[in-house]
Amino acid sequence: MIQIKGLLRQFAHLSAMRINAIRMSLAAAICLAASAAAEPIAPARQAELAHFVRHDCGSCHGMTLNGGLGPALTPQALARKPAVYLTNVILDGRHGTAMPGWRPLLSEAEAAWIAKRLLEGMPDAH
Repeated sequence: MIQIKGLLRQFAHLSAMRINAIRMSLAAAICLAASAAAEPIAPARQAELAHFVRHDCGSCHGMTLNGGLGPALTPQALARKPAVYLTNVILDGRHGTAMPGWRPLLSEAEAAWIAKRLLEGMPDAH
């Protein structure tokens, strides 16, 4: 709550019209992010992503995703994590940990697909 009050104080000098412009920009950014996450992923790419998770992510999170160097990535372990949070971690990593960001290799839609599958239970990759 203190952070929110401080943030509000920083914007107190702005006019109502300027605040509305900021709100509209934020709304547009949210819509763009939602549309990127809604992009369909082709079945062949889905198979590649499942393989990526099982093997690349599995090298730290365990081949069955039950944990290893990194934490478990099972639906039970991730139950309280929002998909948007997981998508951001996949794309940008976690500062101060061994978790790298995968943004150079994955689109936002692909990261969102992975996050959703992790929350539901990642399919086996062959």
